[in-house]
Amino acid sequence: MDATRLVDIETKLAYQEDLVQALNDIVAAQQHKIDQLEKACRGLIEHFSDMSEVVKSMQAPEDEAPPHY
Repeated sequence: MDATRLVDIETKLAYQEDLVQALNDIVAAQQHKIDQLEKACRGLIEHFSDMSEVVKSMQAPEDEAPPHY
């Protein structure tokens, strides 16, 4: 193997290592964003659940079906 070919292989390897690191950074950032979005969704679900209970407790008697239904 001549020196030029070895240098070319080492150069390609260095670029691949940089690419793998950049992709890893992107995946880590995306996972962080996914974690934030999941937390926000859980908060919204909890909030809507709480609001549903409030609305149910505020229901006026005239909105309810008569007991014979």
